[in-house]
Amino acid sequence: MTIRLLLGSVAGLSLMTLPALAATWDLSSEYPAGSLQGQTADFFAKAVAEKTKGAVEITVHHGAALGYKSVDHFDAVGDGALQAASSAFVFWTGIDPIFQLSSLPFLAPTGADVHKLYDLARPDYAAVLEANNQILLLATPWPSSGLWGNKAFESTADLAGVKVRTYDVASTETMKNAGAFPIQISWADVPAQLSTNAIDAVLTSPNGGVGVQMWEQQSHFTNVNYASSLQGIHVNRDAWEDLSEEERAAVTEAAAEAETFGWDLLADATRTDFETMRTHGMTVAEEITPAFAADLTAAAQPFITEWVKTTGPRAQTIMDAYAAR
Repeated sequence: MTIRLLLGSVAGLSLMTLPALAATWDLSSEYPAGSLQGQTADFFAKAVAEKTKGAVEITVHHGAALGYKSVDHFDAVGDGALQAASSAFVFWTGIDPIFQLSSLPFLAPTGADVHKLYDLARPDYAAVLEANNQILLLATPWPSSGLWGNKAFESTADLAGVKVRTYDVASTETMKNAGAFPIQISWADVPAQLSTNAIDAVLTSPNGGVGVQMWEQQSHFTNVNYASSLQGIHVNRDAWEDLSEEERAAVTEAAAEAETFGWDLLADATRTDFETMRTHGMTVAEEITPAFAADLTAAAQPFITEWVKTTGPRAQTIMDAYAAR
């Protein structure tokens, strides 16, 4: 009896001295590590490790290394196949049209405008995720999209018949109305589509193209200032609730710092990317003519009008508040 009691006491002591296991999360992103969103995700993961003293460890998988793209992340995180992801909202418009807001063409021409829209819409973004077993931790912008191609785009006449990669319904409709031949594909598929001449041009940010060294396949960039779309980092609710209260507070603090970091990157990113593109021999048009801008805006307006109508009162509330800023 004494021996059994002694062994039980030793076993109990051993259990008491075992270190707590760290919570380990995989965070998926389809974009390169050097992109603004890749840098933000890495900043977030490092901040979480520091603030939780290693109790929460996040491994960021860039470049769709886990086989998931942004369009897959919504269900993968909601179902728990992934603990977390960094996802472009433009690929979630089929889930809920509110995610279209940040990529509405030519609506928010400055960084301040983009941030204002985000502040107004964040509760709606978060509500959709919460209804699908997820928590929105932060969202940061891409630089405004432009046109990558092998010729200059100086008017809608230059777009006629050009096979342009688009990334959502808004960009597809806008490019179609402007005279191009839009082809909607995921970012991860762009290099292969260019190499096989399935597309001629790409609508994306300077930063996105620099991240995959697009100068190897394209010679020109035209800064049409299309839209600064958002990318969010979101986490599975069950993984979130498995954390202690102190850990959740630390992760929330890390997310706030990462969000500030991501928004601050926007300020100098475009200028730096233009310099990089020119260094690699690209021709960069930083501005377009007022006439071309007016034609593109007119091409976008039918979609914006229909989006507000389809999305309903919450869209109209946001647009009214934005207009009154």
